[in-house]
Amino acid sequence: MKIHIKNGRLIDPKHGVDGQHDLYIAAGKVVGIGEAPAGFVANQSIDASGLIVCPGLVDLSARLREPGYEYKATLESEMRAAAAGGVTSLVCPPDTEPVLDEPGLVEMLKHRAKQLNLAHVYPLGALTRQLAGAQLTEMSELTEAGCVGFSQADVAITDTLVLWRALQYAATFDFTVWLRPEDPYLAKSGVAHDGEIAARLGLRGIPAAAETLALEIIIRLVRETGARVHVCRLSTAESVSLLRQAKQQGLPISADVAAHYLHLTEFDIGFFDANCHLKPPLRTQRDQQALCAGLADGTIDALCSDHAPVDDDAKLLPFAEAEVGATGLELLLPLTVKWAQDRQLALSTAIASITSRPAAIIGLDAGHLALGAVADVCVFDPAQYRRIEAKSLISQGKNTPFIGMELPGVVRYTLLQGQLVHQA
Repeated sequence: MKIHIKNGRLIDPKHGVDGQHDLYIAAGKVVGIGEAPAGFVANQSIDASGLIVCPGLVDLSARLREPGYEYKATLESEMRAAAAGGVTSLVCPPDTEPVLDEPGLVEMLKHRAKQLNLAHVYPLGALTRQLAGAQLTEMSELTEAGCVGFSQADVAITDTLVLWRALQYAATFDFTVWLRPEDPYLAKSGVAHDGEIAARLGLRGIPAAAETLALEIIIRLVRETGARVHVCRLSTAESVSLLRQAKQQGLPISADVAAHYLHLTEFDIGFFDANCHLKPPLRTQRDQQALCAGLADGTIDALCSDHAPVDDDAKLLPFAEAEVGATGLELLLPLTVKWAQDRQLALSTAIASITSRPAAIIGLDAGHLALGAVADVCVFDPAQYRRIEAKSLISQGKNTPFIGMELPGVVRYTLLQGQLVHQA
């Protein structure tokens, strides 16, 4: 299939491209930019007048709920949601049922995803068996099966010696360990940020120190072991400061933030909106400002959806009892565009945080559109607004705090390896 995408504004942050350029695709690869290669005759033309043509999005955290939680979502439903959101590569955490701690499970997931052919799926293997925090998994075997790193998902390792040994082992083989910093004792039973709002609502709080203390330990262990660590879903201003210092010291550490933390604060809990029951919890306006600034200046490397579809019944419970999580694959691009608009950032800077920068964390040759690159492409309208409604979401999970909001950035076409997988 030969495709000609014409009249669009091509944005490729990795190579500093931002201008009016046609894109030519053949055999799943980019074969021409600006000018057609000799003898090129398109089977299909896409008129991108007034639209942005950019690399397919790379999402660093998307729970696909298979295997084990198909009542919340299926692999097919969530990969269709990814395509609708312009996401062509995604990383899934290991907290499935059973846990992704065996090569066979990883291979099965990769095979299922390849059959659907809607997005590239990159699993994280469990760092410890059953995520129990005691015995390390066979990281080499899991890597051979297709894992791009190792994680505990949201389950903390309480034994620091186990974490130390895990990082030593990972450093030996140059594996990346993905950790969400949270002290399990300070966060125990907490459901909201420990502050005035939680106190007024009678909700048990999680202090910012639960994150920063855990992050300090992670940074110290990175310094001692030399392991490469990716810190997941930062939520506090002090964490941004600690990360900035660690990077200035040259430590091999990267980090991401979930898109909803750039737009929401503890005030958005309102009258116990269970869609705002997230982990980590929504923080203060000061934290929100620091996260936005940290992402803009590159201290925080990437933006992710932290996609976590939940069944309706689990969100209809009282706030403290409702299951945590929000759907986000279809909202990652609109929330990124809105962040760029609100902060008056160049659109290319914002797009880098969901394409080339997350791809670099995984070590993928993705998130760019150079000649010869795999033709994973997102074409979207930055000026068109979409009202977010549960019934219009393709994801099986309809749980998002942004229901009723109008967001800019509607995906018109998504191409995966030069094949059209979504058209709106």
